[in-house]
Amino acid sequence: MNDMKYLVKVSQFVNKTFALWVIIFGILGFIFPEIFKLVGPYVPVLLGVVMFGMGLTLSTADFREVVRRPKEVLTGVVAQFTIMPLSAYALCVLLNLPADVAVGMMLLGCAPGGTASNVVTFIARGDVALSVTVTSCTTLLAPIVTPALMYVFANQWLAIDPASMFLSIVQMILLPIAAGVVIHKLAGDKNVEKCVAALPIVSVGAIVVIAAAVVAATRAQLLNVGLLIFAAVAVQNAVGMLLGWYAARFMGMSLSKRKTLAFEVGMQNSGLAVALATLHFAAAPATALPAAVAALWHNVASPAVASWVQKWRDAGEKESFFDRIEREVQESKTAKRSAA
Repeated sequence: MNDMKYLVKVSQFVNKTFALWVIIFGILGFIFPEIFKLVGPYVPVLLGVVMFGMGLTLSTADFREVVRRPKEVLTGVVAQFTIMPLSAYALCVLLNLPADVAVGMMLLGCAPGGTASNVVTFIARGDVALSVTVTSCTTLLAPIVTPALMYVFANQWLAIDPASMFLSIVQMILLPIAAGVVIHKLAGDKNVEKCVAALPIVSVGAIVVIAAAVVAATRAQLLNVGLLIFAAVAVQNAVGMLLGWYAARFMGMSLSKRKTLAFEVGMQNSGLAVALATLHFAAAPATALPAAVAALWHNVASPAVASWVQKWRDAGEKESFFDRIEREVQESKTAKRSAA
């Protein structure tokens, strides 16, 4: 029992300090590129391990939300697969990104939601059940939707093979998740709980090593276009959170659900984007850079915003941060019109 408590504490610590580990391993990948380049061929396997862990945590209750509140889940899924691809494409065009970097931005924008959004939603006091369900749905839809979106938006820069990408996502995402769900069902909740306690350590470990491998493989490109990529990823993340929030507001959702969709839309599965870049665009390694940067940025900026908006409650009189900003803008406009 003591060992289990210790494992849970270590897992919680690793989860909370995720961004720090990404930074540390990113620096290590930059300083010792030859070591971490060896990890490159195993990126899809590492992502499969993460997805297997996600499958272990899923239960039928997570999918009951689809039936129980279809409007909210559908809003999240549609917002995810429209806002992020469109914002990525707009940034590629406006910033005139190099072809390989543009494809990398589109991979990030067309990826499903990341599981880290569930943790960030919890920090923000959002609707965690809705977050888990939307993440699960976008992930299961990814084999069809992601290749289709990539073909539509990115084929102008590099040749996209939707069929090959479909098979890759099935192998890296659906099969490991299905295996996790089956084992969860066969082993039972109590036995799975023991494994789930260690999942943050395994998942964080896999993702930070993936990020280090990408930094190592793209060291030269990172020096040339690193700031531009950081800017593009940061803007896309902010746009995703903001428009995710307003999509939920437009549909009349409560404050906690608006928080949920803000992070659900704004945070992508950067691990999948890296793996797809590694597999399908090996001749253009910079395609993996936007997702590697996102692995850091999303897990620094989003928890910071979550810590800010967690102070706002559904039942209280206080308004949310986003609502307050909107009110102040409207009051400023009204004051200017009155003065005129």
